[in-house]
Amino acid sequence: MKELEKIGLGGGCHWCTEAVFQAVEGVVKVEQGYIASAPPAEAFSEAVIVHYLTKRVKLKRLLEIHLHTHNSTSNHSFRKKYRSAVYYFSLEEEKAAREILEVLQKQFEEQLVTKVLPFRKFNASRDSIQNYYRKNPDAPFCRRFIEPKLEILKRKYS
Repeated sequence: MKELEKIGLGGGCHWCTEAVFQAVEGVVKVEQGYIASAPPAEAFSEAVIVHYLTKRVKLKRLLEIHLHTHNSTSNHSFRKKYRSAVYYFSLEEEKAAREILEVLQKQFEEQLVTKVLPFRKFNASRDSIQNYYRKNPDAPFCRRFIEPKLEILKRKYS
């Protein structure tokens, strides 16, 4: 395992996902945008690429945080835009992500809908919405949707 790794994560709004992972110790960079995978998940969906230091934070912790900060058990009507996914960059990552999700399933009463998918393409969000929470912490959207996720992060993982 390299010292610096990356993983793609999709679930809810990428503003929320970006803010959550920017607050995780050991994460050095979060790229906000849209990720496409292989068919049938080839359409772009809101997501982030998380770059992290493996000595400071483990993939299992990142995936646990991800599952608990979006509706990872809900197969709602917006799943095309907000695909619940882990996008891997290597076969080792794929294997690890599948094993981790199997273990983490025990923390949920309902079945996880989160898919483990190959990373294919990334389109960054326009500059004006990147780092959304950091630029707009008092915006109504941030207070209503992002702050509760950051509270979960602080309460469960600080």
